Amino acid sequence: MSIDQVSLPHRPNVGLTSRVSTHPLSPLTAAEITNAVQLIQNPYPKRTRFQYKAITLQEPKKADLVPYLEAEHNGGKRPTIERRAFIAYYIRNTDKFHEAIVNLDRQRVESNVRLGRGVHGPGDAEEIILVEKIALEDEGVQAEIAKLKLPEGTAVISDPWIYGSDGVNDEERMYQCFLYMRDPGDPSNLDSNHYAFPLTISPVVDTVTAKVIRIDFLPTGSDHSVKEPQPLSIPPPSEYTPEHQDLRTDVKPLHVIQPEGASFKVTEVGETGRVLEWQKWFFRIGFNQREGMVLYDVRYDDRNIFYRMALSDMVIPYSDPRHPFHKKAAFDLGDAGAGVMANNLKLGCDCLGSIHYLSAVLNTDKGDPWPMENVICIHEQDAGIGWKHTNYRTGTAAVVRSRELVVQSIITVANYEYIMAFIFNQAGEVKYEVRATGIVSTQPTDVEVPWGTIVHPGVLATHHQHIFSLRIDPAIDGHNNRLIYDEAHPMPRSDFNPHGVGYTVSQTLVQNSGGFDLNTDANRVFKIQNSSVKNPINGKPVSYKIVAPAFQKLLADTQSFHHKRAEFADHNIYVTKYHDGELYAGGKYTNQSRGGDGVRSWANRNENVTDTDLVVFVQFGLQHVTRVEDFPVMPCEIIAVAFKPVNFFDRNPALDVPPSRQEENRSTLLAETHQEEAERHHQPGVEAKVGEKGEVCCASKL
Repeated sequence: MSIDQVSLPHRPNVGLTSRVSTHPLSPLTAAEITNAVQLIQNPYPKRTRFQYKAITLQEPKKADLVPYLEAEHNGGKRPTIERRAFIAYYIRNTDKFHEAIVNLDRQRVESNVRLGRGVHGPGDAEEIILVEKIALEDEGVQAEIAKLKLPEGTAVISDPWIYGSDGVNDEERMYQCFLYMRDPGDPSNLDSNHYAFPLTISPVVDTVTAKVIRIDFLPTGSDHSVKEPQPLSIPPPSEYTPEHQDLRTDVKPLHVIQPEGASFKVTEVGETGRVLEWQKWFFRIGFNQREGMVLYDVRYDDRNIFYRMALSDMVIPYSDPRHPFHKKAAFDLGDAGAGVMANNLKLGCDCLGSIHYLSAVLNTDKGDPWPMENVICIHEQDAGIGWKHTNYRTGTAAVVRSRELVVQSIITVANYEYIMAFIFNQAGEVKYEVRATGIVSTQPTDVEVPWGTIVHPGVLATHHQHIFSLRIDPAIDGHNNRLIYDEAHPMPRSDFNPHGVGYTVSQTLVQNSGGFDLNTDANRVFKIQNSSVKNPINGKPVSYKIVAPAFQKLLADTQSFHHKRAEFADHNIYVTKYHDGELYAGGKYTNQSRGGDGVRSWANRNENVTDTDLVVFVQFGLQHVTRVEDFPVMPCEIIAVAFKPVNFFDRNPALDVPPSRQEENRSTLLAETHQEEAERHHQPGVEAKVGEKGEVCCASKL
């Protein structure tokens, strides 16, 4: 990375500008975005054209923010924290990529650095549309399409993909475009599923010259061989929209009604800040270009639990080893951004019940504020029984239903959708859930191959992995935490364990940063622990355990570019010592990256992580072996990571949740049944009573 500094004009220290009180963690306002752009552009000649990739909050240093948050909660005097913006931008139509920090209070650019060759910014909406246009208007591409002899009026579609990395002439920032067509038999249907009609033509577009620099032809057999386009045999369509289906008629309405409204409270702090309170939970919600939703200062009953939670990275590597598919490894957050890809959520469709929506402000490629409506929905949902016990001797049942708070955002990444949600419950537990749906990425094929599945005539859906990295900055009753793991092991047979049934649980301390894995055979469970705070019941340190599903790690070998770039994808858990700015497990800039600046590299510093400020990256994922049922749109695949208290409370924290009662639930009986007497629902018991003289006698309760 180059450290060439852009020349900045000298500005006197004019002191802090006056502004409306804004929380240090609130996302940038529209006015702040505009102000930051002006400060960046001032030193440049007026004719300079800019392409902005990100204009977002530069979060304060943790050492400054922690005292602020504690003072805020304790009613003390809060220290002054200056507002800063982080900006990533190009000089348009060049490879001159910069990142800058702007102090909005002092109205000055604190740093503005041109990054080195081979460091590339993410795509953006305007650029992707431009790349589509460049590919489809290229004369060479049009000549190749003509060889297909498509019916008159057929619409050809271009899906630009981030080019990827293989070390072969890939230093310039490029897009690999995959071409499809809409159903030629229904040309007016703009929602036609073009993934049912993949073509063999794949243009490569250079983003600096804005030209097609190469046209690849896709292999369709069982080897690497390719052939020029030939007249195409057109398969039938495969549509997913409701108007093309013979819809079921036996689905009755299901209403989610909260007659007294929702139990949560959202407080606005300035223009963009949001505080959410629900069932003893308290946290702040942020939103940015790359991560989308971010949760800060997560507390339960005013006890610290997490300082910051957000999805850090994700990678979707594909299994086809042939050119150009061997480069397909989408880093959707780093290559585009969960924020910029967020859906405008619809009432009654994406969320049910009493809904509260949050909107956001990001930026366009020209640096203008970009209002994004309804990017987060907040609602409650019934989660079944939370806890229950029936005294079989008396027939008395105590039952509590579990209610959850869902903070959800949905992103569309070309063909795929990801439904992402933080889910809180009344027992002090937090879950992060991802539902993967949408349409599988397709390519043309003439034969069945072992690295994919034919899902439609002539259409191959390649097997692929979805690997996510969730970044957890813990604060379990304070910021000095440790990572430990428990394992269950059988006792050896001995005089003490003569029947060979005993087992014990051992605990191992993770002393230094590194990558670690689950071991289901030993029931290995990782816990984030505060060793200085003890549970009043058993004297053990307060903890939160990580409940993460086992998954197949990255299959690409350790010498591959996939492995070098996806630094998080080879372990279930990474733990590092906290350093400001180390947010993204795959590195800051993943577009055509080479690796070396992600979580594996940070962990390799071998720093002490015992009773200090540490960060835990939790990996989880799917091995998507494609199937016909995934097409034309796939049913949701659901995966989740949970964080559950261990010796954090002095009893079940959900004991104070009111019991489930028919008066409030108002359930209805669908079928007439004979009323059974209550006596048939409990079993008579026998009890022993101690008398006055200490004698014990038994009596049946028949």
